[in-house]
Amino acid sequence: MVSVSQFLFRQILMMTFVLGLMLPILATNAVAATATETPATQAYLVDMATGAVLLDKGGVVAMSPASMSKLMTLHMVFERLKDGRLSLDDKFYVSENAWRRGGAKTGGSTMFLEPGMRVRVEDLIRGIVVQSGNDACIVVAEGISGSEEAFAEEMTIRARELDMIESTFKNSTGWPHPEHKMSPRDIAKLAKITINDFPEFYHYYSETKFIYNGISQSNRNPLLYKEMGADGLKTGHTQESGYGLTASVVRGDRRLILVVSGLASKKIRSSESERLLEWGFREFDNYALFKAGDVVTDAEVWLGKAANIPLVIENDLTLTLPKSSRRKMVVKTIYETPIPAPVAKGDRVATLSISAPGVGPIEVPLVAGEGVKKLGLTGRLMAAVNYILWGTSE
Repeated sequence: MVSVSQFLFRQILMMTFVLGLMLPILATNAVAATATETPATQAYLVDMATGAVLLDKGGVVAMSPASMSKLMTLHMVFERLKDGRLSLDDKFYVSENAWRRGGAKTGGSTMFLEPGMRVRVEDLIRGIVVQSGNDACIVVAEGISGSEEAFAEEMTIRARELDMIESTFKNSTGWPHPEHKMSPRDIAKLAKITINDFPEFYHYYSETKFIYNGISQSNRNPLLYKEMGADGLKTGHTQESGYGLTASVVRGDRRLILVVSGLASKKIRSSESERLLEWGFREFDNYALFKAGDVVTDAEVWLGKAANIPLVIENDLTLTLPKSSRRKMVVKTIYETPIPAPVAKGDRVATLSISAPGVGPIEVPLVAGEGVKKLGLTGRLMAAVNYILWGTSE
């Protein structure tokens, strides 16, 4: 037979509801930022720090990336440099195949290598980045994997390991092939990995000129020549894909990454890329809401030796929001209340929910900042009596 106190205890533990905590950041009368149109066939604009996607036009659709896929070729080189399998002074041999398939006669971009040459890895990197040399890519592929086909297979395998699920490589250059595909999202992800993981090599992407074999060539990235904070990454163009660009621009503590494809000309690629990045910086901003370890609020504990516990956020929380939505942001804590004891420090006991016009809801877990032990039998009975008489467990 169940006693009255046991019945009440069970019933109270079963009661749950949502507690909305309206923080001081709440305001009214804001208007959400509107999306922008673009003539690009596909476009993807992301804030690197927060991962917020500011513009997504076909971002997850696999496309022909042209020379933007050279980012993956270079990633394979940078990984080997970082773990010691390669050095910048190592030399790769220029085969007849690399010369014929990557040389000027093919109509593609070239570093103007000649068969029989032995070329330093660093020169090949610069030849790929600045001059977009197809011959340099094939030399790298053959030097690392023995053949371009084997290298492309390794690129695809590594892409899957990096969660680039829409990427499949059939060559090292981006030369048109019906199965050689990347999505704008994958390219942006790869750009972020490059910037984060290879700071010692990323500077090559900002070089505007490289001279090799007596021939001077300029970087095709148009944003490097504008005073807007651009420091990379790679252009692309084929008849099938149109004109594309993967760009990175830094202003203060913000970095935006843009991928566009399918534009009609170099001029439009330049102007539209600049416009979209300016729009991203102008219409959006990053807002630091909490630091790791901050107490968001206190929560009542049921049948615990302490009446309340602090709800703590585990990691820094910075959000990218439309500037016009900032003043209409709503933050709530959601949890079972009262939280039943016992509670261990670090237990996930609540959720922080954030929403704003055009954003969210974004949900972040909250943990108990302190542990609370369960009351003994006498304490639990007293709490049940207090709840019956006064509506409180205290």
